[in-house]
Amino acid sequence: MRDYFIRRFLLIFPTMLGISFVVFLVTRMAPGGPIEQAMMQMQQVSEESGGGQADTGLLDEEQRKDLERYYGLDKPIGTSYLIWLGILPREKSHREVEFAPGETKASVRIRLVEGEPKKKRMRLEQDDSGRVILTNVGEFAGNWEWRPLDPKPNAKDGSLRVEVYREEHSGLIQGDLGRSFRYGKPVEEVIWQRLPVSTFFGVMTVIILYAVCIPLGFFKAVKHNSWFDNGTSVLIFMGYAVPGYVLGFLLILFCAVNNEWFPASGFTSIEFDDLSFSEKVKDVFHHSALPLCAYLVGGFAFLTMLMKNHLMDNLAADYMRTALSKGVAYKDALRRHALRNSLIPIATNLGHQVTLFVAGSFLIEKIFDINGFGLLGFNAIIDRDFPVVMGVLMLSALLMLIGNIISDFLMALVDPRVRFE
Repeated sequence: MRDYFIRRFLLIFPTMLGISFVVFLVTRMAPGGPIEQAMMQMQQVSEESGGGQADTGLLDEEQRKDLERYYGLDKPIGTSYLIWLGILPREKSHREVEFAPGETKASVRIRLVEGEPKKKRMRLEQDDSGRVILTNVGEFAGNWEWRPLDPKPNAKDGSLRVEVYREEHSGLIQGDLGRSFRYGKPVEEVIWQRLPVSTFFGVMTVIILYAVCIPLGFFKAVKHNSWFDNGTSVLIFMGYAVPGYVLGFLLILFCAVNNEWFPASGFTSIEFDDLSFSEKVKDVFHHSALPLCAYLVGGFAFLTMLMKNHLMDNLAADYMRTALSKGVAYKDALRRHALRNSLIPIATNLGHQVTLFVAGSFLIEKIFDINGFGLLGFNAIIDRDFPVVMGVLMLSALLMLIGNIISDFLMALVDPRVRFE
């Protein structure tokens, strides 16, 4: 079994490589993109400012080239994919330098290392062969390159125009998912800011579901066709028939607007930072009560009936009749045999719930104005923020693969017949 799980973990890397290529290919081939979004935003700003037909708000050729270069759209798709992975170096810190006519020296202030608070002066000198030598870059000299540019249309004769840039391996392998177009921040930073909220709702949803539905399904199977079974079935299927976002609207209307029992939106209060620890915990649960109800309503029926139906099948199995005929007490046979075998599909399903820890529901998060992971992915698709879309999909795929391994482990733990050899 140990060798099996080692192989499964090792297979995560080639699987993620294939998923990354599909994700990258889909986002590159999708209509629209960051450049089109920038053009639309500039046009909207132009119309609001009264630019009229004279100012269309479109990008000029130089701005368009800068955006294409920044998002890797100026290179073949294979090269762009390898750059996004971090196998090929990415060009960063582009600066144009123009030599005065007849001069062989120039300088520009630039950050030699990304993240440095202060800029330093880089000096450029042209030798007799026309090659430009970069000086005063110290230990970072090997990372900086230059290339000639065409002179500007209004430039004087004899002037030299070059571009300096820095190459760096920065991609998925190095943990760099790029920079969000909408938020102007690294994608990993944008994702980590929203993960705690969605993780809280995901973990609480799984804990409450399994803590309530497993005992409820157990008692429904033991007391089949009783008033308890029939009454809870009516309530369960009534809840299952109501979508989570519809229940969210109803809860806001009844519990927040009409009666003001709970907040209508948000994850915390405005004065959250000034509260004590116990008050912070109370504030979080006070704000999350209504969203949790909306999250839980859909999973109650499925998990409860899954537990009930499998337990009833096991109670009618031959091994139960054999155990009872040998004098085993009914409670012991129920607990040691039927219940354990009924937990096998529950354990399998638990591993698949790992994605719920971060996925969330963009509809519920939208209704309750919660900045979670699900709403982030939805907004990224609407805004064509492809770096965030790729980051969200890659994280979801990784969690799904880990969830499958957890499902196999829990199945082997619960079912002694399963041996992965």
